[in-house]
Amino acid sequence: MGRILFRDVSIIDGTGKAPFAGDLLVEGNRIKAVAPRGAAMAAGDAEIVEGRGATVMPGLIEPHAHPSFCNTETIEGLGAIPPEEHTLLTARYCRELLDAGFTSIHSAAAAKPRLDVAVRNAINAGDIPGPRMLAASPEMTITGGLGDVRLHHLHRDTFGYICDGEEEFRKAARLFVREGVDTLKINPSGDEGVPSARARHTVMTEAEVAAVCEVARSREKRVAAHARTAESVKMCLRHGVEIIYHATLADEEALDMLEAAKDRVFVAPTLGLTWMTLKVERPFRADLPVDVRRTLEFELENGAANMRSLLKRGVRVMPGGDYGFSWNPIPSNARDIEHFVNLLGMSPLEAIVSATKWGGEIMLRGDELGQVKEGFLADLLLVDGDPSKDVRILQDRDRLLAIMQDGRFRKRPPMQGQSQRVAAE
Repeated sequence: MGRILFRDVSIIDGTGKAPFAGDLLVEGNRIKAVAPRGAAMAAGDAEIVEGRGATVMPGLIEPHAHPSFCNTETIEGLGAIPPEEHTLLTARYCRELLDAGFTSIHSAAAAKPRLDVAVRNAINAGDIPGPRMLAASPEMTITGGLGDVRLHHLHRDTFGYICDGEEEFRKAARLFVREGVDTLKINPSGDEGVPSARARHTVMTEAEVAAVCEVARSREKRVAAHARTAESVKMCLRHGVEIIYHATLADEEALDMLEAAKDRVFVAPTLGLTWMTLKVERPFRADLPVDVRRTLEFELENGAANMRSLLKRGVRVMPGGDYGFSWNPIPSNARDIEHFVNLLGMSPLEAIVSATKWGGEIMLRGDELGQVKEGFLADLLLVDGDPSKDVRILQDRDRLLAIMQDGRFRKRPPMQGQSQRVAAE
């Protein structure tokens, strides 16, 4: 890898500061220098990329990725995919996320035990293209919980790994650590689409959550939780869970506990799936029971209010909307950044921070990932336009003029003699 100079660009550095005009030098896989326009920066033998006012920003980071969910119509459909084909599909959706500007992803669960691990390892080895990735286990759940799609007369599989009692959860956690995951995923609450475990139900016990967290602490792993109810959030915090997904039904006490733990926890409400379930026409939308629709509408409203409260309290609230279903497909994940502006009242720059700087932190690499800063990894986007004024630009692949990961172009910028459309937002 050589030296690449981005010249005459607008720089969004990921810290929340306003964009500034400048130049940026990449050397190897690191950002060597960032300078305001007009400052002397010797190009030397560097390849020159003429930005002509386009925006350089950190690569996007997805905190709640499901690359193995394969845009399925139903969750039980995941169980029907043979492991070999499922591995190839997971690799495909990782590639699609990278091509949509996501240079890192934090998996929120795998659909089969080693899908994330195998694909992560292949990406790290350079065998296949894909984002930097932290691999997760399947979702450890209880009989009748989210992810248990079995019927008494018929065995079916999906992303759930069924455990009952603390010893089964402990054994499953040990198994997944042995197989190489970075994150252990648990489902202490239900979900509105599960008749036997609705969103308002807390279904795991203190002992079960404690058993998984005990294994994680002893092996230097983290635990992520599908926790919608107030009690499930509190239970997770009592036992040291670091990543709380949803928290849509949290009460004031749960919000206070999240605030008290703000230096170690991350919260991702995954509003995207709920929003799309309610707003987008699809063949089975009319079949949603009235009570389910009402609950989802309440969850969307209450969840957004909870996130607004948490942001004011200084909690890191992150995008990631359970993308991976047919009506909420990969790689449209950048839509959640727009949801943060429209539903949570964040400014575009604040929403970008949640998808870049805080993303580097959830990836455990906040000292080198998620910002345009000297010494940081060169995971960068060159964007046609100004996302600090309109984050919807980030959903348009044609507006991503270049995608760089680890100092290498995944997508090269247009030919320098070719005219570039840089919109005046």
